[in-house]
Amino acid sequence: MENFTMLQFFEWYYPADGSLWNHFKGEAARLKNIGVDTVWLPPAHKGTEGDQSNGYDSYDIYDLGEFDQKGSVATKYGTKQELIDAVNAGKDAGLQVYMDIVLNHMGGADDAEPVMVRKVDPENRNEFISEPYEIEAFTKFTFPGRAGKYSEFTWDFQCFAGVDYDARNDETAIFSIQNQYGEGWQDVMDHEHGNYDYLMQADIDYRNPHVREEVKRWGKWFYETVGMSGFRLDAIKHMDPRFYNEWLDEMRSAFKQEFFTVGEYWSPYDLQSLIDYIEVTGGRMSLFDAPLQANFHKASKEGNAYPLSEIFNGTLLSAHPDLAVTLVENHDTQPLQSLEQPVDEWFRPLAYALILFRAEGYPCVFYTDLYGAEYVDQGGDGGDHKVTLNKMPGMEEMLLVRKKLAYGEQRDYFDHPNCIGWTRAGDEDHENSGCAVIMSNGDEGRKSMEIGQQFAGKVFVDKLGHRTEEVVIDEQGWAEFHCNAGSVSVWVLQIS
Repeated sequence: MENFTMLQFFEWYYPADGSLWNHFKGEAARLKNIGVDTVWLPPAHKGTEGDQSNGYDSYDIYDLGEFDQKGSVATKYGTKQELIDAVNAGKDAGLQVYMDIVLNHMGGADDAEPVMVRKVDPENRNEFISEPYEIEAFTKFTFPGRAGKYSEFTWDFQCFAGVDYDARNDETAIFSIQNQYGEGWQDVMDHEHGNYDYLMQADIDYRNPHVREEVKRWGKWFYETVGMSGFRLDAIKHMDPRFYNEWLDEMRSAFKQEFFTVGEYWSPYDLQSLIDYIEVTGGRMSLFDAPLQANFHKASKEGNAYPLSEIFNGTLLSAHPDLAVTLVENHDTQPLQSLEQPVDEWFRPLAYALILFRAEGYPCVFYTDLYGAEYVDQGGDGGDHKVTLNKMPGMEEMLLVRKKLAYGEQRDYFDHPNCIGWTRAGDEDHENSGCAVIMSNGDEGRKSMEIGQQFAGKVFVDKLGHRTEEVVIDEQGWAEFHCNAGSVSVWVLQIS
Protein backbone atom coordinates (compact mmCIF):
# COMPACT_ATOMS: atom_id res chain seq x y z
CA MET A 1 0.00 0.00 0.00
CA GLU A 2 1.27 3.46 -0.93
CA ASN A 3 1.76 6.28 1.57
CA PHE A 4 -0.14 9.44 0.68
CA THR A 5 0.51 12.97 1.89
CA MET A 6 -1.75 16.02 1.62
CA LEU A 7 -0.56 19.62 1.34
CA GLN A 8 -2.68 22.58 2.39
CA PHE A 9 -1.67 24.92 -0.43
CA PHE A 10 -2.46 28.27 1.21
CA GLU A 11 -2.26 30.14 4.49
CA TRP A 12 -4.53 32.86 5.87
CA TYR A 13 -2.23 35.74 4.95
CA TYR A 14 -1.37 34.63 1.43
CA PRO A 15 -1.13 37.88 -0.61
CA ALA A 16 -4.40 39.12 -2.11
CA ASP A 17 -2.86 39.50 -5.56
CA GLY A 18 -4.77 36.89 -7.53
CA SER A 19 -1.71 34.67 -7.87
CA LEU A 20 -2.46 31.48 -5.95
CA TRP A 21 -4.05 29.44 -8.73
CA ASN A 22 -1.12 30.20 -11.04
CA HIS A 23 1.33 29.56 -8.20
CA PHE A 24 -0.13 26.08 -7.74
CA LYS A 25 -0.14 25.46 -11.47
CA GLY A 26 3.57 26.24 -11.59
CA GLU A 27 4.36 24.10 -8.54
CA ALA A 28 2.26 21.02 -9.29
CA ALA A 29 4.93 18.89 -10.95
CA ARG A 30 7.54 19.75 -8.30
CA LEU A 31 5.14 18.92 -5.49
CA LYS A 32 4.52 15.47 -6.96
CA ASN A 33 8.27 14.93 -7.30
CA ILE A 34 8.97 15.72 -3.63
CA GLY A 35 6.34 13.30 -2.34
CA VAL A 36 3.06 15.24 -2.21
CA ASP A 37 0.07 13.30 -3.54
CA THR A 38 -2.95 15.45 -2.78
CA VAL A 39 -3.45 19.20 -2.50
CA TRP A 40 -6.15 21.05 -0.57
CA LEU A 41 -6.98 24.38 -2.20
CA PRO A 42 -8.87 27.25 -0.49
CA PRO A 43 -12.51 28.22 -1.14
CA ALA A 44 -12.79 29.12 -4.81
CA HIS A 45 -15.98 31.20 -4.71
CA LYS A 46 -16.56 34.93 -4.25
CA GLY A 47 -16.65 36.13 -0.66
CA THR A 48 -18.10 39.27 0.82
CA GLU A 49 -14.91 41.27 0.24
CA GLY A 50 -14.33 40.23 -3.36
CA ASP A 51 -10.67 39.84 -4.21
CA GLN A 52 -9.68 40.58 -0.59
CA SER A 53 -11.73 37.69 0.84
CA ASN A 54 -10.26 34.36 1.86
CA GLY A 55 -13.52 32.71 0.82
CA TYR A 56 -14.77 31.67 4.26
CA ASP A 57 -17.31 34.52 4.17
CA SER A 58 -19.32 33.02 1.30
CA TYR A 59 -21.27 35.40 -0.93
CA ASP A 60 -21.89 33.58 -4.23
CA ILE A 61 -20.80 29.96 -4.50
CA TYR A 62 -21.41 30.02 -8.28
CA ASP A 63 -18.94 32.89 -8.79
CA LEU A 64 -15.49 31.31 -9.10
CA GLY A 65 -13.90 34.54 -10.30
CA GLU A 66 -16.09 35.14 -13.32
CA PHE A 67 -18.47 37.98 -12.48
CA ASP A 68 -18.03 41.58 -11.41
CA GLN A 69 -19.37 41.24 -7.88
CA LYS A 70 -18.19 42.66 -4.55
CA GLY A 71 -15.81 45.01 -6.32
CA SER A 72 -13.90 42.53 -8.46
CA VAL A 73 -14.15 39.82 -11.08
CA ALA A 74 -11.32 37.64 -9.76
CA THR A 75 -11.27 36.17 -6.27
CA LYS A 76 -8.27 36.61 -3.97
CA TYR A 77 -6.72 33.60 -5.66
CA GLY A 78 -7.38 34.37 -9.32
CA THR A 79 -10.00 33.90 -12.04
CA LYS A 80 -12.28 30.98 -12.79
CA GLN A 81 -10.21 29.97 -15.81
CA GLU A 82 -7.00 30.13 -13.80
CA LEU A 83 -8.60 27.84 -11.21
CA ILE A 84 -9.64 25.32 -13.86
CA ASP A 85 -6.19 25.45 -15.45
CA ALA A 86 -4.53 24.94 -12.07
CA VAL A 87 -6.66 21.92 -11.18
CA ASN A 88 -5.96 20.41 -14.59
CA ALA A 89 -2.22 21.01 -14.12
CA GLY A 90 -2.42 19.27 -10.75
CA LYS A 91 -4.17 16.27 -12.23
CA ASP A 92 -1.72 16.16 -15.16
CA ALA A 93 1.12 16.03 -12.61
CA GLY A 94 -0.52 13.05 -10.87
CA LEU A 95 -1.95 14.98 -7.93
CA GLN A 96 -5.44 14.72 -6.52
CA VAL A 97 -6.99 18.12 -5.78
CA TYR A 98 -9.41 18.74 -2.90
CA MET A 99 -11.53 21.91 -2.85
CA ASP A 100 -12.60 23.72 0.31
CA ILE A 101 -16.39 23.87 0.69
CA VAL A 102 -18.03 26.59 2.85
CA LEU A 103 -21.77 25.90 3.13
CA ASN A 104 -22.58 26.87 6.72
CA HIS A 105 -23.25 30.57 6.18
CA MET A 106 -23.48 33.40 3.66
CA GLY A 107 -22.68 37.10 3.88
CA GLY A 108 -22.81 40.31 1.89
CA ALA A 109 -26.51 40.06 1.01
CA ASP A 110 -27.75 42.26 -1.81
CA ASP A 111 -30.77 43.52 0.11
CA ALA A 112 -32.25 43.68 3.60
CA GLU A 113 -35.78 42.48 4.21
CA PRO A 114 -38.24 42.46 7.14
CA VAL A 115 -37.81 39.24 9.13
CA MET A 116 -39.55 37.93 12.24
CA VAL A 117 -37.00 36.87 14.85
CA ARG A 118 -36.52 36.11 18.49
CA LYS A 119 -33.38 37.22 20.25
CA VAL A 120 -31.47 34.50 22.11
CA ASP A 121 -29.05 34.43 25.02
CA PRO A 122 -25.61 34.25 23.34
CA GLU A 123 -24.33 31.91 26.07
CA ASN A 124 -27.41 29.66 25.95
CA ARG A 125 -28.87 29.97 22.50
CA ASN A 126 -31.74 27.64 23.30
CA GLU A 127 -33.07 30.35 25.59
CA PHE A 128 -35.16 33.06 23.94
CA ILE A 129 -34.82 36.48 25.59
CA SER A 130 -37.50 38.23 23.54
CA GLU A 131 -40.90 37.62 22.06
CA PRO A 132 -41.10 37.48 18.25
CA TYR A 133 -40.57 40.84 16.60
CA GLU A 134 -39.56 42.23 13.23
CA ILE A 135 -36.10 43.36 12.22
CA GLU A 136 -34.42 44.32 8.96
CA ALA A 137 -32.02 41.49 8.14
CA PHE A 138 -29.52 41.15 5.31
CA THR A 139 -30.89 37.87 3.99
CA LYS A 140 -31.82 38.64 0.37
CA PHE A 141 -29.30 37.37 -2.17
CA THR A 142 -30.09 38.03 -5.83
CA PHE A 143 -26.54 38.13 -7.27
CA PRO A 144 -27.17 40.90 -9.81
CA GLY A 145 -23.65 40.61 -11.22
CA ARG A 146 -24.30 37.01 -12.22
CA ALA A 147 -27.84 37.76 -13.49
CA GLY A 148 -29.16 34.21 -13.11
CA LYS A 149 -26.35 32.43 -14.98
CA TYR A 150 -25.93 28.82 -13.73
CA SER A 151 -28.79 29.25 -11.21
CA GLU A 152 -31.78 31.55 -10.78
CA PHE A 153 -32.25 30.55 -7.14
CA THR A 154 -32.90 33.54 -4.87
CA TRP A 155 -31.92 33.22 -1.22
CA ASP A 156 -34.18 34.95 1.30
CA PHE A 157 -35.00 34.69 5.01
CA GLN A 158 -36.70 31.31 4.47
CA CYS A 159 -33.22 29.96 3.64
CA PHE A 160 -31.59 30.99 6.93
CA ALA A 161 -31.92 30.00 10.57
CA GLY A 162 -30.27 33.03 12.16
CA VAL A 163 -28.48 36.35 11.74
CA ASP A 164 -26.46 38.64 13.99
CA TYR A 165 -27.43 42.14 12.84
CA ASP A 166 -30.63 44.18 12.80
CA ALA A 167 -30.26 47.05 10.33
CA ARG A 168 -33.47 48.71 11.51
CA ASN A 169 -32.17 49.27 15.03
CA ASP A 170 -28.44 49.03 14.24
CA GLU A 171 -28.17 46.24 16.80
CA THR A 172 -25.74 43.34 16.90
CA ALA A 173 -27.07 40.24 18.69
CA ILE A 174 -27.93 36.64 17.85
CA PHE A 175 -31.38 36.41 16.31
CA SER A 176 -33.23 33.16 15.63
CA ILE A 177 -35.26 33.57 12.45
CA GLN A 178 -38.90 32.55 12.74
CA ASN A 179 -39.65 30.95 9.40
CA GLN A 180 -41.86 28.08 8.29
CA TYR A 181 -39.11 25.53 8.97
CA GLY A 182 -38.79 26.20 12.69
CA GLU A 183 -38.49 28.87 15.34
CA GLY A 184 -35.37 27.41 16.94
CA TRP A 185 -32.01 26.13 15.77
CA GLN A 186 -31.13 23.17 13.63
CA ASP A 187 -30.12 19.90 15.24
CA VAL A 188 -26.32 20.03 15.38
CA MET A 189 -23.85 17.81 17.23
CA ASP A 190 -22.06 20.52 19.19
CA HIS A 191 -23.80 21.75 22.36
CA GLU A 192 -21.48 24.60 23.23
CA HIS A 193 -23.63 27.66 24.02
CA GLY A 194 -26.55 25.25 24.31
CA ASN A 195 -26.66 24.83 20.54
CA TYR A 196 -23.79 25.88 18.26
CA ASP A 197 -25.76 26.01 15.02
CA TYR A 198 -25.14 29.73 14.72
CA LEU A 199 -21.53 30.66 13.92
CA MET A 200 -21.55 33.82 11.80
CA GLN A 201 -23.26 35.87 9.08
CA ALA A 202 -26.57 34.48 7.75
CA ASP A 203 -26.77 30.88 8.96
CA ILE A 204 -28.02 28.56 6.19
CA ASP A 205 -31.13 26.55 7.15
CA TYR A 206 -30.96 23.01 5.79
CA ARG A 207 -34.42 22.20 7.09
CA ASN A 208 -35.57 24.00 3.94
CA PRO A 209 -35.78 21.32 1.21
CA HIS A 210 -35.32 23.94 -1.53
CA VAL A 211 -31.97 24.90 0.02
CA ARG A 212 -30.84 21.29 0.14
CA GLU A 213 -31.75 20.76 -3.49
CA GLU A 214 -30.04 23.97 -4.60
CA VAL A 215 -26.81 23.08 -2.80
CA LYS A 216 -26.87 19.60 -4.33
CA ARG A 217 -27.35 21.14 -7.78
CA TRP A 218 -24.45 23.47 -7.08
CA GLY A 219 -22.23 20.55 -5.98
CA LYS A 220 -22.79 18.78 -9.28
CA TRP A 221 -22.15 21.99 -11.23
CA PHE A 222 -18.97 22.63 -9.24
CA TYR A 223 -17.55 19.18 -10.00
CA GLU A 224 -18.51 19.37 -13.68
CA THR A 225 -16.87 22.80 -13.90
CA VAL A 226 -13.67 22.23 -11.93
CA GLY A 227 -13.14 18.47 -11.79
CA MET A 228 -11.75 18.20 -8.26
CA SER A 229 -11.00 14.83 -6.62
CA GLY A 230 -12.42 15.52 -3.16
CA PHE A 231 -13.48 18.03 -0.55
CA ARG A 232 -12.53 19.74 2.67
CA LEU A 233 -15.73 20.70 4.51
CA ASP A 234 -15.68 23.85 6.63
CA ALA A 235 -17.37 24.35 10.02
CA ILE A 236 -19.23 21.04 10.11
CA LYS A 237 -19.75 21.15 13.88
CA HIS A 238 -22.21 24.01 13.24
CA MET A 239 -24.29 22.03 10.70
CA ASP A 240 -26.81 19.21 10.83
CA PRO A 241 -24.69 16.16 9.89
CA ARG A 242 -27.62 14.63 8.04
CA PHE A 243 -27.22 17.26 5.33
CA TYR A 244 -23.69 16.19 4.45
CA ASN A 245 -24.74 12.54 4.56
CA GLU A 246 -27.31 13.40 1.90
CA TRP A 247 -24.99 15.66 -0.08
CA LEU A 248 -22.06 13.25 -0.20
CA ASP A 249 -24.29 10.29 -1.07
CA GLU A 250 -25.78 12.30 -3.93
CA MET A 251 -22.38 13.40 -5.27
CA ARG A 252 -20.85 9.95 -5.07
CA SER A 253 -23.87 8.32 -6.65
CA ALA A 254 -24.18 10.88 -9.46
CA PHE A 255 -20.55 10.69 -10.57
CA LYS A 256 -19.50 7.21 -9.37
CA GLN A 257 -16.50 8.88 -7.69
CA GLU A 258 -15.09 8.33 -4.20
CA PHE A 259 -14.62 12.08 -3.53
CA PHE A 260 -12.33 11.73 -0.53
CA THR A 261 -13.70 14.13 2.07
CA VAL A 262 -12.25 15.53 5.28
CA GLY A 263 -14.36 17.58 7.66
CA GLU A 264 -13.32 20.37 9.99
CA TYR A 265 -14.91 19.47 13.32
CA TRP A 266 -12.60 21.56 15.47
CA SER A 267 -12.91 20.24 19.03
CA PRO A 268 -9.32 19.94 20.28
CA TYR A 269 -10.27 18.92 23.82
CA ASP A 270 -13.29 16.71 23.16
CA LEU A 271 -12.38 13.53 21.32
CA GLN A 272 -15.78 11.99 22.00
CA SER A 273 -17.51 14.64 19.89
CA LEU A 274 -15.40 13.59 16.90
CA ILE A 275 -16.17 9.93 17.53
CA ASP A 276 -19.89 10.74 17.79
CA TYR A 277 -19.75 12.66 14.51
CA ILE A 278 -18.08 9.74 12.75
CA GLU A 279 -20.85 7.46 14.04
CA VAL A 280 -23.66 9.78 12.91
CA THR A 281 -22.12 10.21 9.46
CA GLY A 282 -21.42 6.49 9.11
CA GLY A 283 -17.74 7.01 8.33
CA ARG A 284 -18.56 8.95 5.17
CA MET A 285 -15.72 11.39 5.83
CA SER A 286 -12.42 11.69 7.63
CA LEU A 287 -11.88 14.38 10.26
CA PHE A 288 -8.91 16.55 11.11
CA ASP A 289 -7.25 15.34 14.32
CA ALA A 290 -7.72 18.54 16.31
CA PRO A 291 -6.80 16.85 19.63
CA LEU A 292 -3.43 15.74 18.22
CA GLN A 293 -2.72 19.26 16.96
CA ALA A 294 -3.51 20.54 20.47
CA ASN A 295 -1.07 18.01 21.92
CA PHE A 296 1.63 19.25 19.54
CA HIS A 297 0.99 22.85 20.61
CA LYS A 298 1.15 21.90 24.29
CA ALA A 299 4.29 19.81 23.81
CA SER A 300 6.04 22.65 22.01
CA LYS A 301 5.27 25.06 24.85
CA GLU A 302 6.13 22.76 27.76
CA GLY A 303 9.44 21.42 26.45
CA ASN A 304 10.92 18.56 28.47
CA ALA A 305 8.06 18.79 30.99
CA TYR A 306 5.73 17.26 28.39
CA PRO A 307 5.65 13.41 28.35
CA LEU A 308 6.36 12.54 24.73
CA SER A 309 5.34 8.95 25.41
CA GLU A 310 1.75 10.23 25.84
CA ILE A 311 1.64 12.38 22.69
CA PHE A 312 -1.09 10.24 21.07
CA ASN A 313 -3.32 10.08 24.15
CA GLY A 314 -6.84 11.36 23.57
CA THR A 315 -6.39 11.74 19.81
CA LEU A 316 -8.49 10.69 16.85
CA LEU A 317 -5.41 8.85 15.59
CA SER A 318 -5.63 6.54 18.59
CA ALA A 319 -9.40 6.04 18.29
CA HIS A 320 -10.04 6.02 14.52
CA PRO A 321 -6.68 5.91 12.68
CA ASP A 322 -8.45 5.06 9.42
CA LEU A 323 -10.36 8.37 9.47
CA ALA A 324 -7.77 10.68 11.06
CA VAL A 325 -6.22 13.45 8.96
CA THR A 326 -3.25 14.56 11.02
CA LEU A 327 -1.73 18.03 10.96
CA VAL A 328 0.79 20.25 12.73
CA GLU A 329 -0.83 23.58 11.91
CA ASN A 330 -3.37 25.18 9.57
CA HIS A 331 -4.73 28.58 8.52
CA ASP A 332 -6.90 28.85 11.66
CA THR A 333 -4.24 27.84 14.20
CA GLN A 334 -1.42 29.97 12.77
CA PRO A 335 -0.36 33.01 14.83
CA LEU A 336 -2.94 35.85 15.11
CA GLN A 337 -5.78 33.74 13.74
CA SER A 338 -9.14 32.77 15.29
CA LEU A 339 -8.09 29.38 16.66
CA GLU A 340 -4.49 30.46 17.28
CA GLN A 341 -2.61 27.46 18.60
CA PRO A 342 0.77 27.44 16.87
CA VAL A 343 3.45 24.80 17.26
CA ASP A 344 6.79 26.36 18.16
CA GLU A 345 9.50 26.13 15.52
CA TRP A 346 11.79 23.78 17.47
CA PHE A 347 9.05 21.16 17.81
CA ARG A 348 7.69 21.19 14.28
CA PRO A 349 10.20 18.61 12.93
CA LEU A 350 9.28 16.29 15.81
CA ALA A 351 5.58 16.76 15.14
CA TYR A 352 6.01 16.12 11.42
CA ALA A 353 8.00 12.97 12.14
CA LEU A 354 5.09 11.79 14.30
CA ILE A 355 2.59 12.16 11.45
CA LEU A 356 4.73 11.38 8.39
CA PHE A 357 6.65 8.25 9.35
CA ARG A 358 4.06 6.17 11.16
CA ALA A 359 1.67 3.61 9.70
CA GLU A 360 -1.47 5.35 10.96
CA GLY A 361 -3.20 8.49 9.76
CA TYR A 362 -3.29 10.66 6.65
CA PRO A 363 -0.86 13.57 7.17
CA CYS A 364 -1.54 17.09 5.94
CA VAL A 365 1.44 19.45 5.59
CA PHE A 366 0.85 23.19 6.08
CA TYR A 367 1.84 25.65 3.35
CA THR A 368 4.14 27.74 5.55
CA ASP A 369 6.27 24.74 6.51
CA LEU A 370 7.16 24.28 2.84
CA TYR A 371 7.16 27.90 1.67
CA GLY A 372 7.35 30.14 4.76
CA ALA A 373 5.29 33.29 5.35
CA GLU A 374 5.62 36.81 6.68
CA TYR A 375 2.75 39.08 7.65
CA VAL A 376 1.45 41.75 10.01
CA ASP A 377 -1.91 41.67 11.78
CA GLN A 378 -3.58 42.87 14.92
CA GLY A 379 -3.23 40.74 18.02
CA GLY A 380 -5.50 40.26 20.99
CA ASP A 381 -3.84 43.24 22.67
CA GLY A 382 -5.04 45.57 19.89
CA GLY A 383 -1.52 46.20 18.61
CA ASP A 384 0.02 45.22 15.29
CA HIS A 385 2.35 42.23 15.29
CA LYS A 386 4.78 41.09 12.64
CA VAL A 387 4.93 37.31 12.24
CA THR A 388 7.64 35.40 10.41
CA LEU A 389 7.04 31.71 9.79
CA ASN A 390 10.20 30.12 8.41
CA LYS A 391 9.94 27.18 6.10
CA MET A 392 10.93 24.10 8.01
CA PRO A 393 14.44 22.75 7.35
CA GLY A 394 14.33 19.16 6.12
CA MET A 395 10.68 19.28 5.03
CA GLU A 396 11.34 17.99 1.53
CA GLU A 397 13.62 15.24 2.83
CA MET A 398 10.91 14.15 5.25
CA LEU A 399 8.30 14.05 2.50
CA LEU A 400 10.51 11.80 0.40
CA VAL A 401 11.25 9.48 3.33
CA ARG A 402 7.51 9.06 3.83
CA LYS A 403 6.90 8.45 0.15
CA LYS A 404 9.74 6.02 -0.46
CA LEU A 405 10.92 4.48 2.81
CA ALA A 406 8.39 4.59 5.70
CA TYR A 407 6.84 1.18 5.09
CA GLY A 408 6.54 -2.20 6.74
CA GLU A 409 6.06 -3.49 10.28
CA GLN A 410 6.12 -0.80 12.96
CA ARG A 411 7.81 -1.39 16.30
CA ASP A 412 7.22 1.27 18.95
CA TYR A 413 9.55 2.35 21.76
CA PHE A 414 7.44 4.86 23.67
CA ASP A 415 9.12 3.87 26.92
CA HIS A 416 10.57 7.17 28.15
CA PRO A 417 8.87 10.52 28.82
CA ASN A 418 11.50 12.54 26.92
CA CYS A 419 12.87 10.16 24.30
CA ILE A 420 10.71 7.99 22.07
CA GLY A 421 11.25 6.12 18.84
CA TRP A 422 9.97 3.54 16.42
CA THR A 423 11.17 1.53 13.47
CA ARG A 424 9.63 0.54 10.14
CA ALA A 425 10.90 -2.75 8.75
CA GLY A 426 10.38 -1.92 5.08
CA ASP A 427 8.57 -4.04 2.50
CA GLU A 428 9.23 -5.75 -0.83
CA ASP A 429 7.31 -3.17 -2.86
CA HIS A 430 9.57 -0.23 -1.98
CA GLU A 431 13.27 -0.57 -2.70
CA ASN A 432 15.60 0.09 0.24
CA SER A 433 12.59 0.92 2.44
CA GLY A 434 12.68 0.86 6.21
CA CYS A 435 13.70 3.51 8.74
CA ALA A 436 14.29 4.20 12.42
CA VAL A 437 12.99 7.38 14.02
CA ILE A 438 14.13 8.76 17.36
CA MET A 439 13.35 12.09 19.01
CA SER A 440 13.92 13.90 22.26
CA ASN A 441 12.30 16.93 23.84
CA GLY A 442 15.04 17.01 26.44
CA ASP A 443 18.70 16.01 26.42
CA GLU A 444 20.50 14.12 23.67
CA GLY A 445 18.67 10.81 23.22
CA ARG A 446 19.66 7.24 22.48
CA LYS A 447 17.60 4.12 22.17
CA SER A 448 18.22 0.50 21.29
CA MET A 449 15.58 -0.54 18.76
CA GLU A 450 14.90 -3.55 16.52
CA ILE A 451 14.47 -2.89 12.83
CA GLY A 452 14.78 -6.48 11.56
CA GLN A 453 17.33 -9.18 10.81
CA GLN A 454 17.03 -8.47 7.07
CA PHE A 455 19.20 -5.40 7.77
CA ALA A 456 21.94 -7.27 9.67
CA GLY A 457 25.32 -5.74 8.85
CA LYS A 458 23.76 -2.84 6.96
CA VAL A 459 24.75 0.78 7.60
CA PHE A 460 22.16 3.42 8.48
CA VAL A 461 22.62 7.22 8.37
CA ASP A 462 20.56 10.16 9.56
CA LYS A 463 18.66 11.41 6.51
CA LEU A 464 18.13 14.81 8.15
CA GLY A 465 21.86 15.25 8.72
CA HIS A 466 21.56 16.09 12.41
CA ARG A 467 23.85 13.18 13.32
CA THR A 468 27.00 12.43 11.35
CA GLU A 469 27.91 8.97 12.67
CA GLU A 470 26.96 5.71 10.97
CA VAL A 471 24.93 2.97 12.68
CA VAL A 472 25.48 -0.70 11.87
CA ILE A 473 22.62 -3.16 12.47
CA ASP A 474 23.67 -6.23 14.48
CA GLU A 475 22.98 -9.88 13.63
CA GLN A 476 19.68 -9.88 15.53
CA GLY A 477 18.44 -6.79 13.65
CA TRP A 478 19.02 -4.31 16.49
CA ALA A 479 21.05 -1.14 16.86
CA GLU A 480 21.41 1.87 19.12
CA PHE A 481 20.14 5.02 17.43
CA HIS A 482 20.83 8.58 18.60
CA CYS A 483 19.32 12.04 18.27
CA ASN A 484 20.35 15.50 19.42
CA ALA A 485 18.76 17.36 22.30
CA GLY A 486 15.32 18.76 21.37
CA SER A 487 15.58 17.18 17.94
CA VAL A 488 14.63 14.24 15.73
CA SER A 489 16.74 11.93 13.57
CA VAL A 490 15.48 9.65 10.82
CA TRP A 491 17.85 6.78 10.18
CA VAL A 492 17.72 5.20 6.71
CA LEU A 493 19.75 2.66 4.77
CA GLN A 494 22.97 4.08 3.39
CA ILE A 495 23.02 3.72 -0.38
CA SER A 496 26.52 3.57 -1.84
